[in-house]
Amino acid sequence: MRRLLGELMDVEPLAIPLDAPPAAPPTLAPGWGCVSLSHCPDALLVGWGPRKLGVDLERRDRMLPAEALARRFFPPEERVQLRGLEPLALRQAVLDRWVIKEAAIKWQRGSLAKDLPQWCCREDLRTVVHCGEGQELAVQGWRHGSWTLAMVQDALDGEGCDASRQVSMLCLA
Repeated sequence: MRRLLGELMDVEPLAIPLDAPPAAPPTLAPGWGCVSLSHCPDALLVGWGPRKLGVDLERRDRMLPAEALARRFFPPEERVQLRGLEPLALRQAVLDRWVIKEAAIKWQRGSLAKDLPQWCCREDLRTVVHCGEGQELAVQGWRHGSWTLAMVQDALDGEGCDASRQVSMLCLA
């Protein structure tokens, strides 16, 4: 991660003020921006931006019990969006939403078990909303090669600017 950030910022990797303790999300010193990290068996995703962000990726061929996950972790509004989908389409739709929600939980610095049911993806998958707190995050999602990826940030920055137009960087390795 230091090497990637060093290349991005044109700084020696060891000069990057990165704090990455075990089992905790990585952080940069104030003034260096924000990072988020995700990995799966064959890929690493590093996100960097001037403001807080969350990223996640999963393999598109990941087998998961889509119907059971949606029933257990998705609010009624989302379950309605998924109604009537064929099994393969349902699996992909649940995976797309799962990746967005996991990115939101990383943004929140929350807990997957506790917070997953609290996040709801809007039907167009461009926004995710926390049901309890009303926090709204802008979503950017991609399907790239074997992976589904998502990045989330505040829907509006502190100056009322659309977050989807803010500069952030992703590196998939």
